[in-house]
Amino acid sequence: MTTTRPTFDDFLAWLEAGREQGQVHFDDQQQCWHVLGHPEAGAVLSDPAVFSSDLTALQPEQDDLALFQRGNLVRMDPPRHRTLRSLVGQAFTPRVVADLEPRIARLTGQLLDEAGERFDLVDALAYPLPVIVIADLLGVPTSDRGLFRRWADVLLGQEIDPDQALLETGEQAVGAVAPVVREMNAYFLDHIRSRRLHPADDLTSRLVRAEVDGERLAYEEIVGFVGLLLVAGHVTTTATLGNSVLALSDAPDAAAEVRADPGLLPVAIEEVLRLRTPFPRVARLTTTEAEVGGVRIPAGQVVLPWLAAANRDGRVFTDPDRFEVRRRPNPHLTFGHGVHFCLGAPLARLEARVALRLLLERYRDIAVAADEPVEQRNPWTMVAVSRLPLEVRAA
Repeated sequence: MTTTRPTFDDFLAWLEAGREQGQVHFDDQQQCWHVLGHPEAGAVLSDPAVFSSDLTALQPEQDDLALFQRGNLVRMDPPRHRTLRSLVGQAFTPRVVADLEPRIARLTGQLLDEAGERFDLVDALAYPLPVIVIADLLGVPTSDRGLFRRWADVLLGQEIDPDQALLETGEQAVGAVAPVVREMNAYFLDHIRSRRLHPADDLTSRLVRAEVDGERLAYEEIVGFVGLLLVAGHVTTTATLGNSVLALSDAPDAAAEVRADPGLLPVAIEEVLRLRTPFPRVARLTTTEAEVGGVRIPAGQVVLPWLAAANRDGRVFTDPDRFEVRRRPNPHLTFGHGVHFCLGAPLARLEARVALRLLLERYRDIAVAADEPVEQRNPWTMVAVSRLPLEVRAA
Protein backbone atom coordinates (compact mmCIF):
# COMPACT_ATOMS: atom_id res chain seq x y z
CA MET A 1 0.00 0.00 0.00
CA THR A 2 1.47 3.36 -1.01
CA THR A 3 0.50 6.85 -0.01
CA THR A 4 1.33 10.32 -1.17
CA ARG A 5 3.75 12.43 0.87
CA PRO A 6 3.87 13.70 3.54
CA THR A 7 2.66 10.64 5.42
CA PHE A 8 0.61 10.34 8.55
CA ASP A 9 3.58 8.67 10.26
CA ASP A 10 5.75 11.69 9.35
CA PHE A 11 3.15 13.91 10.99
CA LEU A 12 2.99 11.83 14.17
CA ALA A 13 6.79 11.81 14.42
CA TRP A 14 6.78 15.61 14.09
CA LEU A 15 4.24 15.94 16.89
CA GLU A 16 6.21 13.67 19.21
CA ALA A 17 9.45 15.53 18.44
CA GLY A 18 7.63 18.70 19.44
CA ARG A 19 6.41 17.11 22.67
CA GLU A 20 10.03 16.60 23.68
CA GLN A 21 10.34 20.40 23.76
CA GLY A 22 7.47 20.57 26.24
CA GLN A 23 3.71 20.08 26.18
CA VAL A 24 3.54 23.87 25.68
CA HIS A 25 6.35 25.58 23.79
CA PHE A 26 7.09 28.43 21.38
CA ASP A 27 7.98 27.62 17.76
CA ASP A 28 10.53 30.10 16.37
CA GLN A 29 9.86 29.07 12.77
CA GLN A 30 6.07 29.17 12.83
CA GLN A 31 6.05 32.06 15.32
CA CYS A 32 3.32 30.52 17.44
CA TRP A 33 2.78 28.48 20.59
CA HIS A 34 2.15 24.74 20.28
CA VAL A 35 -0.05 23.08 22.90
CA LEU A 36 0.37 19.31 22.68
CA GLY A 37 -0.81 17.91 26.00
CA HIS A 38 -4.39 16.85 26.70
CA PRO A 39 -5.05 18.82 29.92
CA GLU A 40 -3.21 21.82 28.49
CA ALA A 41 -5.25 21.80 25.26
CA GLY A 42 -8.44 21.34 27.27
CA ALA A 43 -7.58 24.38 29.38
CA VAL A 44 -7.11 26.53 26.27
CA LEU A 45 -10.37 25.36 24.70
CA SER A 46 -12.26 25.94 27.96
CA ASP A 47 -11.40 29.65 28.23
CA PRO A 48 -12.71 31.64 25.24
CA ALA A 49 -12.28 34.94 27.09
CA VAL A 50 -8.50 34.49 27.24
CA PHE A 51 -8.05 32.35 24.13
CA SER A 52 -10.13 34.02 21.44
CA SER A 53 -11.35 32.25 18.29
CA ASP A 54 -11.58 35.55 16.39
CA LEU A 55 -8.39 35.69 14.31
CA THR A 56 -9.54 38.39 11.87
CA ALA A 57 -6.91 40.82 13.19
CA LEU A 58 -4.22 38.47 11.88
CA GLN A 59 -5.70 38.00 8.41
CA PRO A 60 -5.15 40.22 5.36
CA GLU A 61 -8.23 42.33 4.62
CA GLN A 62 -10.29 40.64 1.93
CA ASP A 63 -13.95 41.44 1.24
CA ASP A 64 -15.11 37.91 0.41
CA LEU A 65 -13.55 36.42 3.52
CA ALA A 66 -14.92 39.27 5.64
CA LEU A 67 -18.46 38.60 4.41
CA PHE A 68 -18.20 34.86 5.11
CA GLN A 69 -16.70 35.62 8.51
CA ARG A 70 -19.83 37.41 9.74
CA GLY A 71 -21.67 34.17 10.41
CA ASN A 72 -18.74 31.81 10.89
CA LEU A 73 -19.33 30.28 14.33
CA VAL A 74 -15.88 28.70 14.43
CA ARG A 75 -14.28 32.16 14.42
CA MET A 76 -16.72 33.83 16.80
CA ASP A 77 -16.52 34.50 20.55
CA PRO A 78 -19.25 34.75 23.19
CA PRO A 79 -21.70 36.30 23.70
CA ARG A 80 -22.54 36.56 19.98
CA HIS A 81 -21.35 32.99 19.43
CA ARG A 82 -23.72 31.68 22.10
CA THR A 83 -26.69 33.53 20.64
CA LEU A 84 -26.19 32.43 17.05
CA ARG A 85 -25.19 28.87 17.94
CA SER A 86 -28.45 28.40 19.82
CA LEU A 87 -30.30 29.03 16.56
CA VAL A 88 -28.37 26.44 14.60
CA GLY A 89 -28.53 24.06 17.53
CA GLN A 90 -32.27 23.78 17.00
CA ALA A 91 -31.55 21.85 13.80
CA PHE A 92 -29.25 19.40 15.58
CA THR A 93 -31.33 18.37 18.58
CA PRO A 94 -31.03 14.69 19.60
CA ARG A 95 -34.54 14.08 18.23
CA VAL A 96 -33.79 15.68 14.84
CA VAL A 97 -30.54 13.70 14.49
CA ALA A 98 -32.10 10.40 15.60
CA ASP A 99 -34.92 10.84 13.09
CA LEU A 100 -32.32 10.92 10.29
CA GLU A 101 -31.18 7.34 10.91
CA PRO A 102 -33.61 5.63 8.49
CA ARG A 103 -32.69 8.13 5.75
CA ILE A 104 -28.96 7.55 6.35
CA ALA A 105 -29.43 3.76 6.23
CA ARG A 106 -31.48 3.96 3.04
CA LEU A 107 -28.94 6.24 1.35
CA THR A 108 -26.05 4.00 2.39
CA GLY A 109 -27.79 0.98 0.89
CA GLN A 110 -28.52 2.79 -2.37
CA LEU A 111 -24.95 4.02 -2.71
CA LEU A 112 -23.49 0.56 -2.02
CA ASP A 113 -25.94 -1.01 -4.50
CA GLU A 114 -24.24 1.09 -7.18
CA ALA A 115 -20.68 0.42 -6.00
CA GLY A 116 -19.91 -3.12 -7.20
CA GLU A 117 -17.14 -5.31 -5.79
CA ARG A 118 -14.31 -2.86 -6.33
CA PHE A 119 -14.73 0.83 -5.59
CA ASP A 120 -13.18 3.93 -4.11
CA LEU A 121 -14.79 4.33 -0.69
CA VAL A 122 -14.61 8.14 -0.85
CA ASP A 123 -16.30 8.49 -4.24
CA ALA A 124 -18.82 5.70 -3.67
CA LEU A 125 -19.92 6.37 -0.08
CA ALA A 126 -17.82 8.50 2.28
CA TYR A 127 -18.32 11.72 0.32
CA PRO A 128 -21.85 11.48 -1.15
CA LEU A 129 -23.58 10.13 1.98
CA PRO A 130 -22.92 13.04 4.39
CA VAL A 131 -23.11 15.74 1.73
CA ILE A 132 -26.57 14.57 0.64
CA VAL A 133 -27.72 14.53 4.28
CA ILE A 134 -26.45 18.02 5.07
CA ALA A 135 -27.68 19.44 1.73
CA ASP A 136 -31.15 18.08 2.52
CA LEU A 137 -31.05 19.73 5.95
CA LEU A 138 -30.08 23.07 4.41
CA GLY A 139 -32.46 22.77 1.46
CA VAL A 140 -29.77 23.10 -1.22
CA PRO A 141 -29.83 20.80 -4.28
CA THR A 142 -27.95 17.54 -3.73
CA SER A 143 -27.25 17.61 -7.47
CA ASP A 144 -24.73 20.39 -6.73
CA ARG A 145 -22.57 18.09 -4.59
CA GLY A 146 -19.77 18.09 -7.17
CA LEU A 147 -19.56 21.85 -6.65
CA PHE A 148 -19.54 21.45 -2.86
CA ARG A 149 -16.71 18.93 -3.10
CA ARG A 150 -14.62 21.29 -5.18
CA TRP A 151 -15.13 24.02 -2.58
CA ALA A 152 -14.14 21.71 0.27
CA ASP A 153 -11.07 20.47 -1.62
CA VAL A 154 -9.81 24.03 -2.08
CA LEU A 155 -10.63 25.23 1.43
CA LEU A 156 -9.12 22.17 3.09
CA GLY A 157 -6.39 21.50 0.56
CA GLN A 158 -4.09 24.38 1.39
CA GLU A 159 -0.62 23.12 2.18
CA ILE A 160 0.84 23.82 5.61
CA ASP A 161 4.61 23.89 5.89
CA PRO A 162 5.60 23.23 9.53
CA ASP A 163 8.82 25.16 8.90
CA GLN A 164 7.09 28.32 7.66
CA ALA A 165 5.75 31.21 9.74
CA LEU A 166 2.04 30.71 10.29
CA LEU A 167 1.04 34.22 9.20
CA GLU A 168 2.96 33.80 5.92
CA THR A 169 1.11 30.54 5.28
CA GLY A 170 -2.19 32.31 5.93
CA GLU A 171 -1.39 35.16 3.56
CA GLN A 172 -0.56 32.72 0.79
CA ALA A 173 -3.77 30.79 1.38
CA VAL A 174 -5.97 33.89 1.06
CA GLY A 175 -5.20 34.25 -2.64
CA ALA A 176 -6.13 30.63 -3.28
CA VAL A 177 -9.33 30.46 -1.24
CA ALA A 178 -10.81 33.92 -1.88
CA PRO A 179 -12.29 33.04 -5.33
CA VAL A 180 -13.95 29.94 -3.86
CA VAL A 181 -15.33 31.89 -0.90
CA ARG A 182 -16.68 34.51 -3.34
CA GLU A 183 -18.43 31.73 -5.27
CA MET A 184 -19.83 30.24 -2.06
CA ASN A 185 -21.09 33.62 -0.86
CA ALA A 186 -22.92 34.27 -4.13
CA TYR A 187 -24.42 30.77 -4.17
CA PHE A 188 -25.74 30.98 -0.62
CA LEU A 189 -26.99 34.56 -0.93
CA ASP A 190 -29.11 33.41 -3.88
CA HIS A 191 -30.35 30.43 -1.87
CA ILE A 192 -31.17 32.58 1.17
CA ARG A 193 -33.08 35.12 -0.95
CA SER A 194 -35.08 32.33 -2.57
CA ARG A 195 -36.00 30.96 0.87
CA ARG A 196 -37.20 34.41 1.95
CA LEU A 197 -39.60 34.37 -1.02
CA HIS A 198 -40.40 30.64 -0.93
CA PRO A 199 -39.94 29.24 2.61
CA ALA A 200 -39.58 25.48 3.03
CA ASP A 201 -39.10 23.03 5.87
CA ASP A 202 -35.32 23.34 6.07
CA LEU A 203 -32.69 24.97 8.23
CA THR A 204 -32.05 27.86 5.85
CA SER A 205 -35.72 28.85 5.95
CA ARG A 206 -35.70 28.71 9.75
CA LEU A 207 -32.61 30.93 9.89
CA VAL A 208 -34.25 33.44 7.53
CA ARG A 209 -37.28 33.63 9.85
CA ALA A 210 -35.29 33.59 13.09
CA GLU A 211 -34.95 36.60 15.35
CA VAL A 212 -32.01 37.33 17.64
CA ASP A 213 -32.51 39.96 20.34
CA GLY A 214 -35.62 41.11 18.48
CA GLU A 215 -33.84 41.43 15.13
CA ARG A 216 -33.77 39.27 12.05
CA LEU A 217 -30.39 37.92 10.99
CA ALA A 218 -28.82 39.75 8.07
CA TYR A 219 -28.46 37.67 4.91
CA GLU A 220 -24.70 38.14 5.20
CA GLU A 221 -24.73 36.51 8.65
CA ILE A 222 -26.70 33.53 7.39
CA VAL A 223 -24.20 33.03 4.54
CA GLY A 224 -21.37 32.15 6.92
CA PHE A 225 -23.67 29.90 8.95
CA VAL A 226 -24.88 27.91 5.98
CA GLY A 227 -21.51 27.75 4.24
CA LEU A 228 -19.77 26.49 7.37
CA LEU A 229 -22.45 23.89 8.03
CA LEU A 230 -22.29 22.60 4.48
CA VAL A 231 -18.50 22.18 4.44
CA ALA A 232 -17.91 21.16 8.07
CA GLY A 233 -21.15 19.16 8.06
CA HIS A 234 -19.83 16.62 5.60
CA VAL A 235 -16.02 16.60 5.65
CA THR A 236 -15.76 15.22 9.20
CA THR A 237 -17.96 12.23 8.34
CA THR A 238 -16.13 11.71 5.03
CA ALA A 239 -12.84 11.65 6.92
CA THR A 240 -14.15 9.42 9.71
CA LEU A 241 -15.52 6.78 7.34
CA GLY A 242 -12.25 6.58 5.41
CA ASN A 243 -10.18 6.64 8.60
CA SER A 244 -12.33 3.89 10.14
CA VAL A 245 -11.90 1.49 7.23
CA LEU A 246 -8.17 2.24 7.11
CA ALA A 247 -7.74 1.83 10.88
CA LEU A 248 -9.65 -1.47 10.95
CA SER A 249 -7.62 -2.68 7.98
CA ASP A 250 -4.44 -1.93 9.96
CA ALA A 251 -5.82 -3.65 13.10
CA PRO A 252 -7.33 -6.95 11.91
CA ASP A 253 -7.82 -8.29 15.45
CA ALA A 254 -9.89 -5.24 16.35
CA ALA A 255 -11.82 -5.55 13.08
CA ALA A 256 -12.61 -9.20 13.92
CA GLU A 257 -13.91 -8.16 17.36
CA VAL A 258 -16.21 -5.58 15.83
CA ARG A 259 -17.51 -8.06 13.27
CA ALA A 260 -18.21 -10.56 16.04
CA ASP A 261 -19.92 -7.93 18.19
CA PRO A 262 -21.39 -4.99 16.19
CA GLY A 263 -22.34 -3.42 19.51
CA LEU A 264 -18.67 -2.39 19.74
CA LEU A 265 -19.00 -0.09 16.73
CA PRO A 266 -19.69 3.15 18.67
CA VAL A 267 -16.65 2.56 20.91
CA ALA A 268 -14.50 1.60 17.92
CA ILE A 269 -15.51 4.79 16.09
CA GLU A 270 -14.46 6.86 19.13
CA GLU A 271 -11.07 5.15 19.02
CA VAL A 272 -10.73 5.96 15.31
CA LEU A 273 -11.61 9.58 16.07
CA ARG A 274 -8.91 9.61 18.75
CA LEU A 275 -6.16 7.96 16.68
CA ARG A 276 -6.92 9.68 13.37
CA THR A 277 -8.19 13.10 14.38
CA PRO A 278 -9.69 14.65 11.20
CA PHE A 279 -8.91 18.27 12.10
CA PRO A 280 -5.55 17.94 13.84
CA ARG A 281 -5.41 21.41 15.36
CA VAL A 282 -7.35 24.57 16.07
CA ALA A 283 -6.08 28.12 16.53
CA ARG A 284 -6.60 30.72 19.22
CA LEU A 285 -5.32 34.24 19.97
CA THR A 286 -4.46 35.32 23.51
CA THR A 287 -6.37 38.40 24.64
CA THR A 288 -4.19 38.81 27.73
CA GLU A 289 -1.15 37.17 29.25
CA ALA A 290 -1.98 33.59 30.17
CA GLU A 291 -0.43 30.56 31.81
CA VAL A 292 -0.85 27.10 30.30
CA GLY A 293 0.84 24.07 31.78
CA GLY A 294 3.11 26.29 33.84
CA VAL A 295 4.24 28.25 30.76
CA ARG A 296 3.56 31.98 30.44
CA ILE A 297 2.18 33.11 27.08
CA PRO A 298 2.05 36.87 26.35
CA ALA A 299 -1.04 38.67 25.04
CA GLY A 300 -1.57 38.83 21.27
CA GLN A 301 0.02 35.44 20.58
CA VAL A 302 -1.20 32.69 18.25
CA VAL A 303 -1.78 29.46 20.18
CA LEU A 304 -2.27 26.11 18.42
CA PRO A 305 -3.88 23.37 20.51
CA TRP A 306 -2.97 20.18 18.62
CA LEU A 307 -5.96 17.88 19.11
CA ALA A 308 -4.12 15.04 17.38
CA ALA A 309 -1.30 15.26 19.93
CA ALA A 310 -3.63 15.70 22.91
CA ASN A 311 -5.42 12.53 21.80
CA ARG A 312 -2.15 10.59 22.11
CA ASP A 313 -1.06 12.01 25.47
CA GLY A 314 0.33 9.07 27.44
CA ARG A 315 -0.62 10.80 30.71
CA VAL A 316 -4.29 10.36 29.77
CA PHE A 317 -4.39 7.37 27.38
CA THR A 318 -2.71 4.07 28.21
CA ASP A 319 -0.68 2.76 25.26
CA PRO A 320 -1.78 5.83 23.27
CA ASP A 321 -0.61 4.65 19.82
CA ARG A 322 -2.52 1.36 20.01
CA PHE A 323 -5.99 0.84 18.54
CA GLU A 324 -7.91 -0.35 21.60
CA VAL A 325 -11.36 -1.31 20.40
CA ARG A 326 -12.76 -1.44 23.96
CA ARG A 327 -11.07 1.73 25.25
CA ARG A 328 -13.13 3.24 28.06
CA PRO A 329 -13.09 6.01 29.03
CA ASN A 330 -11.97 7.76 25.87
CA PRO A 331 -11.96 11.51 26.58
CA HIS A 332 -10.56 12.50 23.18
CA LEU A 333 -10.74 16.13 22.07
CA THR A 334 -11.49 15.43 18.41
CA PHE A 335 -14.74 17.41 18.45
CA GLY A 336 -13.23 20.14 20.59
CA HIS A 337 -14.19 21.15 24.11
CA GLY A 338 -16.16 23.94 25.72
CA VAL A 339 -18.33 26.46 23.89
CA HIS A 340 -16.97 25.47 20.47
CA PHE A 341 -17.65 21.74 20.87
CA CYS A 342 -18.62 20.53 17.40
CA LEU A 343 -22.31 21.16 16.79
CA GLY A 344 -22.51 18.34 14.24
CA ALA A 345 -20.76 15.68 16.34
CA PRO A 346 -23.95 13.64 17.00
CA LEU A 347 -24.74 13.61 13.27
CA ALA A 348 -21.18 12.62 12.29
CA ARG A 349 -21.24 9.79 14.85
CA LEU A 350 -24.62 8.56 13.63
CA GLU A 351 -23.59 8.61 9.95
CA ALA A 352 -20.35 6.75 10.72
CA ARG A 353 -22.11 4.13 12.87
CA VAL A 354 -24.88 3.43 10.36
CA ALA A 355 -22.60 3.34 7.31
CA LEU A 356 -19.97 1.11 8.94
CA ARG A 357 -22.61 -1.27 10.31
CA LEU A 358 -24.08 -1.71 6.83
CA LEU A 359 -20.62 -2.14 5.28
CA LEU A 360 -19.82 -4.94 7.74
CA GLU A 361 -23.24 -6.58 7.28
CA ARG A 362 -23.07 -6.47 3.49
CA TYR A 363 -19.48 -7.62 2.99
CA ARG A 364 -17.76 -10.52 4.69
CA ASP A 365 -14.43 -9.22 3.48
CA ILE A 366 -13.29 -5.63 3.01
CA ALA A 367 -9.72 -5.18 1.82
CA VAL A 368 -7.72 -2.16 0.76
CA ALA A 369 -6.77 -2.81 -2.87
CA ALA A 370 -3.09 -3.75 -3.12
CA ASP A 371 -2.59 -2.58 -6.70
CA GLU A 372 -3.82 1.02 -6.35
CA PRO A 373 -2.49 3.84 -4.18
CA VAL A 374 -4.27 5.15 -1.14
CA GLU A 375 -4.26 8.93 -1.43
CA GLN A 376 -4.14 10.94 1.78
CA ARG A 377 -4.54 14.63 2.46
CA ASN A 378 -1.65 16.57 3.94
CA PRO A 379 -2.03 15.54 7.60
CA TRP A 380 -0.87 18.94 8.84
CA THR A 381 -4.11 20.25 7.33
CA MET A 382 -6.50 17.31 7.67
CA VAL A 383 -6.12 13.65 8.59
CA ALA A 384 -8.18 11.95 5.91
CA VAL A 385 -7.97 9.91 2.75
CA SER A 386 -9.02 11.49 -0.52
CA ARG A 387 -9.01 8.10 -2.25
CA LEU A 388 -9.35 4.63 -0.69
CA PRO A 389 -9.71 1.81 -3.26
CA LEU A 390 -11.42 -1.28 -1.81
CA GLU A 391 -12.08 -4.85 -2.88
CA VAL A 392 -15.08 -6.42 -1.18
CA ARG A 393 -16.84 -9.79 -1.10
CA ALA A 394 -20.53 -10.05 -0.37
CA ALA A 395 -21.62 -11.78 2.81
